[in-house]
Amino acid sequence: MKKKQNEINAFLGRDTEFEGKLAFTGAVRIDGRFQGEILTEGTLIVGESASIESDIHASHIIVSGEIRGNIVADDRIEIHAPGKVYGNIHAPVVVIDEGVVFEGHCRMQRNQGKDAERDEDEKLAAVR
Repeated sequence: MKKKQNEINAFLGRDTEFEGKLAFTGAVRIDGRFQGEILTEGTLIVGESASIESDIHASHIIVSGEIRGNIVADDRIEIHAPGKVYGNIHAPVVVIDEGVVFEGHCRMQRNQGKDAERDEDEKLAAVR
């Protein structure tokens, strides 16, 4: 039986603390404290009680807690009240609800990987 992509594989509860590098597939929810680095092609859910000091690169990020660090999302970033983000965010789709605290720069475009560079070159060639 195949797991649903949105199904949570791991959960760091309210009273947990973790320091280090977190890499995963699927979805992970954090409600405790985390310090380090987070890398995933999956979904990161940051609960209301979460406090994260980390640079994050994920496919989809849903924030209701606090993050201090830069966030890059390949698909989208959602920040819901009472979420707080102190750092720069970069994603093609950004959703920021009323009541959110966001201090940083926001850049909305696809990641500049090899495919994006090739697509951009093709667009430039077509324009010329």
